[in-house]
Amino acid sequence: MATTSTIQSDIRSALHATNIIISNPSLILSRATSSSACWSFSPRPLISSHYRISTPESFRVRAFSTESTEPVVKVPDKPPICTADELHYVSVSNSDWRLALWRYHPSPQAPPRNHPLLLLSGVGTNAVGYDLSPGSSFARYMSDQGFETWILEVRGAGLSIQGSTPKDVHQSAHEVSEEMEAVAKSVTNGTLSVDQQPSNVPSPPSDSRVSLVEEDSHLAGIVSVWDESKLVTKLTEIFMRLSERLSGFLSESELKIMFAELVDQISKLLVDSQLSERMNEIRGKLLSLLEARQNSAIAGQFRDLSQGLVNVIEEGQKSVSPQLFDLQERLSSIIEDFQKQLDLIVKYDWDFDNYLEEDVPAAMEYIRALTKPKDGKLLAIGHSMGGILLYAMLSRCGWDGRDSGLAATVTLASSLDYTPSNSRLKLLLPLADPAQALNVPVVPLGAMLSAAYPLSTRPPYVLSWLNDFISARDMMHPELLEKLVLNNFCTIPAKLLLQLTTAFQNRGLCDRSGKFFYKEHLHKSNVPVLAIAGDQDLICPPEAVEETVRLFPEHLASYKVFGEPGGPHYAHYDLVGGRKAVEQVYPCIIEFLSRCDLT
Repeated sequence: MATTSTIQSDIRSALHATNIIISNPSLILSRATSSSACWSFSPRPLISSHYRISTPESFRVRAFSTESTEPVVKVPDKPPICTADELHYVSVSNSDWRLALWRYHPSPQAPPRNHPLLLLSGVGTNAVGYDLSPGSSFARYMSDQGFETWILEVRGAGLSIQGSTPKDVHQSAHEVSEEMEAVAKSVTNGTLSVDQQPSNVPSPPSDSRVSLVEEDSHLAGIVSVWDESKLVTKLTEIFMRLSERLSGFLSESELKIMFAELVDQISKLLVDSQLSERMNEIRGKLLSLLEARQNSAIAGQFRDLSQGLVNVIEEGQKSVSPQLFDLQERLSSIIEDFQKQLDLIVKYDWDFDNYLEEDVPAAMEYIRALTKPKDGKLLAIGHSMGGILLYAMLSRCGWDGRDSGLAATVTLASSLDYTPSNSRLKLLLPLADPAQALNVPVVPLGAMLSAAYPLSTRPPYVLSWLNDFISARDMMHPELLEKLVLNNFCTIPAKLLLQLTTAFQNRGLCDRSGKFFYKEHLHKSNVPVLAIAGDQDLICPPEAVEETVRLFPEHLASYKVFGEPGGPHYAHYDLVGGRKAVEQVYPCIIEFLSRCDLT
């Protein structure tokens, strides 16, 4: 029988294999159960409106596709991980991301439909969750019912990539697909190593101070001579990137926090020397310059103070005890680690509003242009964050008096306000502190779940409680659950999580400015909505779903909870991939969309 220490060692080893460091004990959950009661409201009368869709003149869509219809560029073949009929890529002019669109043709035997259907996935997930297998594919079911179905993979998810040419896109998509399949195979075989992680999953900066500069034997015991110009250049680059490149991401107080983190690490090297006072003086001057960021005139001042910082440490090298002789190496390591962290923040630089204002509109515009619905509208279904995006879009359009371009929406396990519920997503709340978010610029959710999966499905099942967050007991076939865990989850920017945590605060989810609260404008929407919840959803409980849907005009809103006291029960992902979903959930959605699919 495994001892506690052995189990803990196994857990640490699994997490280490993916370079994941979990330092917050609040991330370890206790297994919980929810009430088995279920209830529903009968669908209310529905209406729809038809307004001409206006598109901003500055909005331009470019796309690559696996089909040859002009003006898109043809990609020779789709990667193996994509099980759709076609794979398209669309981008917007203000982003270098190419968003993947999985396309499913409607069955010729099904009744003709008037609107295409767009599917949106949850936070940190991709299209795989909607298409787990031929016999358990939500996307295929919808296309078999006559709906031309599209799944959007927002930036950072699945096969969405960064590339400038069709050749780049094609090559990158296949590389990502191969990496996803390789990781899943390795985890299943119990042979996951660091080298087998997908290249697009970042590793947190190491806390070790391993030297990045080879040690010359003749320097042992001798004070080294510094290459001051190189160090000044590196320090200046760090400070300027803090003040300029991240100015759109970080507030003034957050800039100070991040800068202080770097300087504090340097200060620790001088803690017992007479240089501390001079170091603090330079720190104060640099902080005052950070307050005046985005002014190119301060570049010279940054450079001068960076030189001063180097001079302080140079003096220490010449006058302080030999214990500081390796200071150059250690300082270089600190700066290198800090730059890696900064690069992650720059690379994963998007939030919920980027999805709402750029990714989803780009996909909708492209689908409309290709399918040409008579009234210019789409149907849309969103799971988890996908449903939150639809709520936010209806809120924005209602407030602006614009047409949303949606004929009807279905949300699955989604809410704009989680405060009335006991959602386990409260685990995200620690990241509401910007200082912690800067220390953890990304959350490699896919790597974390891949590492935990063997410990949740094999003896001694030390992490079996994780399965309850994904699927209720016996609701999802083990092979499909495995595919969901190993292929569906991606890396999440802390910036995105920071915004989503506002759904646990007073007034619910708000935009990045903190001034627009999405739930407060849902009553202005004119689009029919069906909100669906699972009775044992620990992430988005029924009471959270109800809190949002009741804000819509009564004649437009329908709400239903799936699950029975004696079973079956529905957890977060069972609504799209559970054994009973095809018999219970899917027909309910089809009935609703069919009533709304009018021109």
